[in-house]
Amino acid sequence: MDRRDSLKALIVGGISTSVLLDACKQPAKEGAENTENKDAKGPDESDRMAEEKLVNKQLREAPKFFTANEMATITILGDIIIPKDAVSGSASDAKVPDFIEFIVKDMPEHQVPMRGGLRWLDMQCLKRYDKAFKDCNHTQQMEMVDEIAWPKKAKPEMHQGVAFFNLMRNLTATGFYTSEIGVKDVGYKGNAPNHWNGVPDDVLKQYNMAYTEKELKECISFDTKA
Repeated sequence: MDRRDSLKALIVGGISTSVLLDACKQPAKEGAENTENKDAKGPDESDRMAEEKLVNKQLREAPKFFTANEMATITILGDIIIPKDAVSGSASDAKVPDFIEFIVKDMPEHQVPMRGGLRWLDMQCLKRYDKAFKDCNHTQQMEMVDEIAWPKKAKPEMHQGVAFFNLMRNLTATGFYTSEIGVKDVGYKGNAPNHWNGVPDDVLKQYNMAYTEKELKECISFDTKA
């Protein structure tokens, strides 16, 4: 499951975070390029059918959907949603803006909500601060975000901004937590192969069972770190 498939699964099926991360964590390949760089270009195509590879190639080569100003706003919003901290990098460090650019071309139903929301945000800032969102200072940007980031507290007239920010937040979180940086941030390791300490002794005794010498030698690692 690549990052694009992860987003579709979240939207359609509402799968849990643990399942998402387990599905998206790919084994490291010796000599492979950095995961974030792959994510910026699109999904890993090593196991893709020819038709899928063609579609992904067309998406990557298609003209940019977002303008430079829109991408600047997306980058700022993404880093507000997931800022850099002592544990990991920010949304932009994980190439989330590039992920969102790829997604809206692959899933065109997001294009109007995203572009309309970005326009709405700029219009609100122009009315309040006489400048677009990306040109506002951090305090002004946070004042605007605070009015649309909390659906239950938002004023009725902010409903369009709330809908846009919800979508932006979902895309940002999906892009980040299906990247290498995001998986490391969570600390999710998945199953560790070839390490099994066997059935606990109290359970074996409960069912009057025991391992044979052969099973102890061949099937159980007794790895203390497992």
